[in-house]
Amino acid sequence: MDNYAVEMTGITKIFGEGFKANDNVNLRVKRGDIHALVGENGAGKSTLMNILYGMYRPDSGYIKINSAEKTFHSPSEAISGGIGMVHQHFMLVETLSVLENIILGDEPAGFAGIIDYNTCRKRIKELAFVFRIDIDLDAKVGSLPVGIQQKIEILKILYRNAEILILDEPTAVLTPRETEGLFKTLKELRSEGKTIILISHKMSEVLSISDRITVLRRGKVTGDLHTADTGKSELGRLIVGEEIADLSVKVKTPFEDTILEVKNVSIKNDRKFLAIEDISFLVQSGEILGIAGVEGNGQTELIEALSGIREIDSGTVLLNGKRLQQNDVIAHIPADRHKHGIVKEYPLYMNILLGRESESGFSTPYHLKQKELINYTDNLIKEFDIRPADHGQLMGGLSGGNQQKAVAARELTKDTDLIIASHPTRGLDIKAAKFVHEALLSERRKGKAVVLVSTDLSELLMLSDRIAVMYNGTITGMFKAVQTDENEIGMYMTGMMAKDSKK
Repeated sequence: MDNYAVEMTGITKIFGEGFKANDNVNLRVKRGDIHALVGENGAGKSTLMNILYGMYRPDSGYIKINSAEKTFHSPSEAISGGIGMVHQHFMLVETLSVLENIILGDEPAGFAGIIDYNTCRKRIKELAFVFRIDIDLDAKVGSLPVGIQQKIEILKILYRNAEILILDEPTAVLTPRETEGLFKTLKELRSEGKTIILISHKMSEVLSISDRITVLRRGKVTGDLHTADTGKSELGRLIVGEEIADLSVKVKTPFEDTILEVKNVSIKNDRKFLAIEDISFLVQSGEILGIAGVEGNGQTELIEALSGIREIDSGTVLLNGKRLQQNDVIAHIPADRHKHGIVKEYPLYMNILLGRESESGFSTPYHLKQKELINYTDNLIKEFDIRPADHGQLMGGLSGGNQQKAVAARELTKDTDLIIASHPTRGLDIKAAKFVHEALLSERRKGKAVVLVSTDLSELLMLSDRIAVMYNGTITGMFKAVQTDENEIGMYMTGMMAKDSKK
C-alpha cells in the first residue's frame, strides 16, 4: 500500500457559465506530512478543500483516502471518513464553555438520555495531554483569546477522530507568539501521525512549517515542491506567474499638518463596559500610524468610533482641527467586510457605490448615473485585479480575497484626508497584498493620514512611521517603526511591558 493519506486526481469544478475553479487538479498528500496549499485569491484552494471536505461535488475526477476511493456528499460524511476542517472564521458559540463547544453535535448520552459530561471531559483531557494543548474546559469561549479559540477548533476535530486536518489560513488573526504556539501544536500532531493540509498566503510561514507545497494558479497546479528545495523567490513566481518587485522605498514626507487628533477618548463596548479608556494620539499628514494589539483589546471599538459607526463616551476627536462629524468623508476598510463593508446580494458595481451615493460623479438629486458608475467600476476592476472581471457579479459570488480587493478599491479612491485601514490585507495573496501596500504608501505620499490596524507585525513595521501598541483598552507604548522590532512590540501587546505612550 502506498503512503498517501489523500489523493485527488483530475479534479475539475465548474461554476456558472464555464468558470473553472479547479481545472484537472492533482494533489497527493503523504501520510504524516504537513502539506501546504498556496496560491492567489481565487486560485481554487478553498474550492479544492471544500470538495475534499464534502461541501462540493467535483464535476470530474476522483478522491482516494488511504488508497480507498471515496465520495463525500457532505461534511458529516467527510468527518466520518476521518477528515476535519478548521475554517478561517471559527465555528464556535461564544456563550458556551470550551467543553460544550467541543462536544456540540456529538454529545454522548448516558442514563435517560442525559449527556455524559464526565466521559467527555476525560476523553478531551486525554487528547489535550497527548497533543500538549492546555485549555480550561470550563471557560466561556467568548472570554478566550483567538489563539486559544483556534486550538479549541483543533480539539473539536480531534474529538471526532480526524486523521486528516485541513486548516484554512490558520494564522490570519494570530500574534507571532500565538502563531509559534500553533506551529508547536501542528508539529505535535504530525509526530503523532496526523496528516495536515495548510492553506496559507504567508510564504515565510509555509516555508518554515511544511514538508511539501502544492501551488495553484487560476485553478491549475503550477508547482509541487519539497519545501526544503525551494525558497521565497521561486514560490512567489509560481504563485503569481512573475517576479514580485520589492515594495517602494518609504521616504520621509514633508507634510506636518495634523489630520487626526484623539484627545482623552473613552469608548464603551456593546456590553456597556469601557473598551477604551482615556487614550490620546495624533496622526499627521503623510504619516501612517500603525496600531498593534491582540484582538479584543479595544482596537475594534476605536476604529468604529473613528469611522462613525460607534459613539465615543468621553473625550474629543478632531479631523483637520474640527470636531469629527458623522457626515465627514473618511475612507474605511473595515475588519469585518461582511458586516460593515459589502452587501453580498448586490452586484459589484453597486457595492462600489456604498457610502459614495452623494458623489456628483455617481448621482444627481434625481437619479443614479449608472453608466458612469459601471465605467468607474470597470476601471477599478482592472486597476485592482478583481476577479472575475464582471461588474455585474454578485458580491457574494466573489472569493473572500476579491471581496476585500473590491472594498479596498472603493475606499482608497475616496476624496478624503484620512484613511482607516483595519486588517486591509487579511486573506489576500502576496500580489494583492503588495498592491494594497503600494496604494497605502501612495496615499501617504499625497499627504493623507493613515491609521493602520493589523495583527501582522511585519506589515506594520514595513508600512508604519509610528506604531501604537494597545493592551486592555489603553496605549501601552508608542514607537518609531525604525527603532523597534516584532519581539519588542509583541511584549507590549501581551501587557508584559508598558511605557510612556507619548514617545
